[in-house]
Amino acid sequence: MPALAVRVPEELSARVPVEQREPGLDRDGVRLLVSRGTEVSHHAFAELPGLLRAGDLLVVNTSPTLAAAVDGRVGHARVVVHFSTRGDDGRWAVELREPDGQGTTRARAEGEGVAGRGCGGLAGTRVRLPGGARLVLEEPLSARGERLWWARVSGAGVPALLREHGRPIRYSYTERDQPLSVYQTVFALPYADGTGSAEMPSAARPFTARLVAELVSRGVQFAPVTLHTGVASAESHEPPYPERFAVPETSARLINAARAGDGRVVAVGTTAVRAVESAAGADGVVRARAGWTDLVVTPERGVRVVEGLLTGLHEPEASHLLMLEAVAGRAAIDRGYEAAVRGRYLWHEFGDVHLLLP
Repeated sequence: MPALAVRVPEELSARVPVEQREPGLDRDGVRLLVSRGTEVSHHAFAELPGLLRAGDLLVVNTSPTLAAAVDGRVGHARVVVHFSTRGDDGRWAVELREPDGQGTTRARAEGEGVAGRGCGGLAGTRVRLPGGARLVLEEPLSARGERLWWARVSGAGVPALLREHGRPIRYSYTERDQPLSVYQTVFALPYADGTGSAEMPSAARPFTARLVAELVSRGVQFAPVTLHTGVASAESHEPPYPERFAVPETSARLINAARAGDGRVVAVGTTAVRAVESAAGADGVVRARAGWTDLVVTPERGVRVVEGLLTGLHEPEASHLLMLEAVAGRAAIDRGYEAAVRGRYLWHEFGDVHLLLP
């Protein structure tokens, strides 16, 4: 999918959450753009219960957000380690970045183009972490590039390290650091092994307990799934790497029942789409599954189960837009994004949201 033709002005980046921008509002105070094909309408997110109908099913990601950014040192140089994904062998996929002097980070350009070395570092690179912990880069995560590395941590368990010394990953369009609670959705559940998402499953952020209760009272159902999302590529918009996911038996049954009846299956976020579609057979039946998924949903692959999508507003060159096109078609995405820019909607994880319906 070529980049969208729209240009998103810098001032349309949501720099802080809505409840900090406008005191008196809760998380559901964001705006909601609704696309039904190329027809667009404008709403408050709190109007969502009136836009869905009894029998509709919202698929939600229960992965909690981790305090995944930790300061460290390589020699005398300061670095920031972004912990992305826990491997089956106890290693973690990490990205090494450098402080940008403004409270956020930038890619490490050091050593680019040298064999065995990328923007992250060099195999064998040792990083000193707080509390006496050490991290050693072992090998790139993928042949696609050397941004993410498999690394082994000694001297501390990673979940404890993140709890004591980590902070949420923050990007340059945001105004300041926020507490981890700001990045947790109402659906987040703790996992005993300390795993979670390096970045918030942000499409669910506007939901409040009150809004969930209202949706349930109107006959809208919820199907929980899990996908622990890794570190996004802030600079190059790469397709997603393999990620851990789980679709439990009860959720598979709910999804299949909704599809057999009059309900629409609406994924809350691209992570929920990836999880559900990874558990769907060629026959369109969802079966309980857990493990790793390397599925990339594109218009060519299409979607087998998901009929609607609630999602944030993505940058015009983001790889996530391929998934949106798979769900709704290119014309709907073009029309919706043009309307979002004209309507001064706000972008990114603290911004407004977009509901794509059949």
